[in-house]
Amino acid sequence: MDCSRLRSLVTRFCSGEENWVDNRTVYVGHREPPPGTEAYIPQRYPDNRIVSSKYTFWNFVPKNLFEQFRRIANFYFLIIFLVQLIIDTPTSPVTSGLPLFFVITVTAIKQGYEDWLRHKADNAMNQYPVHVIQHGKLVRKQSRKLRVGDIVMVKEDETFPCDLIMLSSSREDGTCFVTTASLDGESSHKTYFAIQDTKAFHNEQEIDALHATIECEQPQPDLYKFVGRINIYRAGDEPTARPLGSENLLLRGATLKNTERIFGVAIYTGMETKMALNYQSKSQKRSAVEKSMNAFLIVYLCILLSKALINTVLKYVWQSKPFQDEPWYNHKTDSERQRNMFLKAFTDFLAFMVLFNYIIPVSMYVTVEMQKFLGSYFLSWDEEMFDEDTGEGPLVNTSDLNEELGQVEYIFTDKTGTLTENNMEFIECCIEGHVYVPHVICNGQILPNCTGIDMIDSSPGAGGKEREELFFRALCLCHTVQVKDDDQVDGPKKGNHLSGRPCIYISSSPDEVALVEGIQRLGFTYLRTKDNFMEILNRENDIERFELMEVLSFDSVRRRMSVIVKSTKGDIFLFCKGADSSIFPRVKEGKVEQIQARVERNAVEGLRTLCVAYKKFTEAEYEEACKQLQTAKLALHDREKKLAEAYEQIEKDLSLLGATAVEDRLQEKAADTIESLQKAGIKVWVLTGDKMETAAATCYACKLFRRNTQLLELTTKKIEEQSLHDVLFELSKTVLRHSDSLTRDSYSGFSTDMQDYGLIIDGAALSLIMKPRQDGNPGNYKELFLEICRNCSAVLCCRMAPLQKAQIVKLIKASKEHPITLAIGDGANDVSMILEAHVGIGVIGKEGRQAARNSDYAIPKFKHLKKMLLVHGHFYYVRIAELVQYFFYKNVCFIFPQFLYQFFCGFSQQPLYDTAYLTLYNISFTSLPILLYSLIEQHVSMDMLKRDPMLYRDIAKNALLRWRSFIYWTFLGLFDAIVFFFGVYFLFENSTVMNNGQMLGNWTFGTLVFTVLVFTVTLKLAIDTHYWTWINHFVIWGSLLFYIVFSLLWGGIIWPFLNYQRMYYVFLKMLSSGPAWLGIILLIILSLLPDILKKVVFRQLWPTTTEKIQKIMKHKAPINAVPSSEGPLLEEPLTSSEA
Repeated sequence: MDCSRLRSLVTRFCSGEENWVDNRTVYVGHREPPPGTEAYIPQRYPDNRIVSSKYTFWNFVPKNLFEQFRRIANFYFLIIFLVQLIIDTPTSPVTSGLPLFFVITVTAIKQGYEDWLRHKADNAMNQYPVHVIQHGKLVRKQSRKLRVGDIVMVKEDETFPCDLIMLSSSREDGTCFVTTASLDGESSHKTYFAIQDTKAFHNEQEIDALHATIECEQPQPDLYKFVGRINIYRAGDEPTARPLGSENLLLRGATLKNTERIFGVAIYTGMETKMALNYQSKSQKRSAVEKSMNAFLIVYLCILLSKALINTVLKYVWQSKPFQDEPWYNHKTDSERQRNMFLKAFTDFLAFMVLFNYIIPVSMYVTVEMQKFLGSYFLSWDEEMFDEDTGEGPLVNTSDLNEELGQVEYIFTDKTGTLTENNMEFIECCIEGHVYVPHVICNGQILPNCTGIDMIDSSPGAGGKEREELFFRALCLCHTVQVKDDDQVDGPKKGNHLSGRPCIYISSSPDEVALVEGIQRLGFTYLRTKDNFMEILNRENDIERFELMEVLSFDSVRRRMSVIVKSTKGDIFLFCKGADSSIFPRVKEGKVEQIQARVERNAVEGLRTLCVAYKKFTEAEYEEACKQLQTAKLALHDREKKLAEAYEQIEKDLSLLGATAVEDRLQEKAADTIESLQKAGIKVWVLTGDKMETAAATCYACKLFRRNTQLLELTTKKIEEQSLHDVLFELSKTVLRHSDSLTRDSYSGFSTDMQDYGLIIDGAALSLIMKPRQDGNPGNYKELFLEICRNCSAVLCCRMAPLQKAQIVKLIKASKEHPITLAIGDGANDVSMILEAHVGIGVIGKEGRQAARNSDYAIPKFKHLKKMLLVHGHFYYVRIAELVQYFFYKNVCFIFPQFLYQFFCGFSQQPLYDTAYLTLYNISFTSLPILLYSLIEQHVSMDMLKRDPMLYRDIAKNALLRWRSFIYWTFLGLFDAIVFFFGVYFLFENSTVMNNGQMLGNWTFGTLVFTVLVFTVTLKLAIDTHYWTWINHFVIWGSLLFYIVFSLLWGGIIWPFLNYQRMYYVFLKMLSSGPAWLGIILLIILSLLPDILKKVVFRQLWPTTTEKIQKIMKHKAPINAVPSSEGPLLEEPLTSSEA
């Protein structure tokens, strides 16, 4: 055995620095490393097949059934069905089995069809042809046959078949352009880089001769993170190690653009690619309605058990009397007499359970799912929410939370790109205290009559001139903007014609494009980056070249970026730009006070500010910095931490040059939307990474803060002056001062009767609040902080890291009121709070589509949130609340007469209704009207809901599904059931209801009760309907007609497949009776009367806001004639009872 290999293995295994088990080694082109360098360890990796399907032909039936019966309702009905099969029950197993079979079959067909489509898509993807280099030649293979280590060639407009490390490109500079729209929705072209040592390999033979191994991390789903290194072996030389990062990794699903071809080595294949790892679905969110529904089901299950128990006990009490247990016409057998009493009682209990089990409707789940799925299309189809500028409409990623849109109490919104347009415009720059305003630029167009540089302050001296040019060079060099000589480029871009050649600026950040373009107007033009040299055009139209030595990338923790460049004279500069809070502490010289004053002034005006600084390196300092960076870049573990430490060491002792100001305009109707949401009783919080002054100015502009709002600060600066404990208690005392004498609005948190407060908190202060208390008390300051927030009309959280945004949302979710929260944002930094909130909404913006991909819903603009909540959310909630309550109501009406009937049949478990009626009641006779109602009902018009946001308060706090409402519907069902049963019972006391003196039997009795039942519950829905269309008429009256036609056919024909004919001629006979007709009409009227009276009385004495609006609209002209399109119809405030 080769000792060197063994020694290498032992060394790597015992090394404490890196745990090599967490890494993988990929042999490029499957070539073993040279002897003595490192051990060759063959490793097994999955092939390149993608499997997104859930089932196979063999496991579909068992797996699908297992998943469906994991649902409590389905499992419950399965148990009932099995009980009916095992013991002698009063109803046929068909009555439970058929509805269950229908639900299971429909769901299985739907899921099977969806999975078949996934299989088709998988096969198309797995059989896609790809080009692989083998023995110096291009070979064509199916995608599924790719292996880790294969060298792949990808041509322009082709999709990468697996995750590849880019080796070379047809472009001279070793770059390629890629779109990742199918991964993260970003349509802009991103630039990726080949490895420096391999970028010159342009043909198959050169690539095939490459001898290298790649060490990298094991697969993980983060699309934007990759850590690895490549060891390149050359004959007789030591291996060369180069770092690999996300800029070298081409992801499966991305598409090659504007590049003829690239070569890459496969490192992750099949289900280990980042795209496949991101298939995993988000955690399931449950709505408040679903929770209420489950609570109501438990109550009804208890009612079912009580009914079965009561009937079982009463049966044995009744049978304890002489001759009751064994009447003369029904003698028992010896085996029946010797049967165990407890077993017999238990069997009877189960039989009663089966008889009454219809009180729990299995079809309700199917109807609710259909209502949510179909209802979501109304949101997608809304033309008012379609944005013509972007060509985007609203997206529904999950329909499970539709009704939750009508229950929102807190909205957490990002600022940049959500409240603002993320369309940056360069306003000014300040260099050493001198302010420069360039040509007025708007979307790449220079406004007329604007020439030269507009100097606001006095002109700088000779030394200042040098600093001025250094500042302009810094902004021309310190960025990641790409220049493309092609007009057909997606993403943020601006034309550049001043240099005499048309250029397109491309960047993933609109800020950078605005800065580069703004400096262009001031005389310095960024031209391109070629062969690692950046070219700029100065004011004298001379081209200056700087060698790009290092890029210290921007990240949200450092909040700055830097570049190290070398001029043609040999001077080495570090140029750094970033937020003022991250630049000022690292500055050792410069006119800090003047620049800081200008930055603060611009921030108050709502402008986005960046500071620019520089540092000049000696050769020795640069060598030291380069060594630190190289060590950190080659680390496979904790690379980010080591890079951050290196950046911290390098970016210090800077000289301040100046600052820039960029305007991000407020989105259209953002202020109107926030005002409407606050009137609707929703608290709006702004969570942003921006500095306090900038964010506060935006909050004033969008009317989150008003002129009379008293701002309370809970910031690091305040805590430095006083302790956190003192600041919190002082703020608490301020906001609660008037709480005894004045009543605060419990929804919106602000009132005209008392001082309006707004709270500003920063990220550092939030971290302190979340930490354990220092005064010895258990816990922390969360409760005190929440108490202050509850009494503020609006809260602004600035300088927030992405995880802190999620922390804030989680904190409010977990508070004692458990409010429903909604988070809305447009960028990757908003994903954590979007996933944390009850409802997550992504804005389809310029920062990519990561927020939209991870959200429950996506909208084109912030203004569309108003209609989404106040109209669609309102309708969704009202409709599903009626659906749930109505389902329980109609099933109480259905089963309670069966319970009463047992008192008149000796508790013999005799069914009141025929088997066909038991089976079809929920499936056919009463299902379509409520489904249609839950899809198209509009108790108030859309225009009215938009005009009067206070209507949203009528449904707040799950108002329509509270226990009071649930009990009312239940008792209404009980009352109607008693009317049905005893009304028909007293009618039958006069046995001669037929004109020929003929008597009617028990099946006629049950059919008469059932007829009154079907007509009553259907007409009850008709009374509740406010929005009538021809579809309503067709479905409601059509359902009643279908019941009559079915009953005539069911009882009018002798069906050969039935072993009984008990319903033969029953329905026809019943309809031929005059008293039966009169009874049906009177009982329907009597059943509906209490509900009608209750509605009339309550509308007159205690009307809700909605009912007031309905009343006004009945007496007004059509909606066009309503005078104002914005103001509410009701000017007087709500009373507490209405709220």
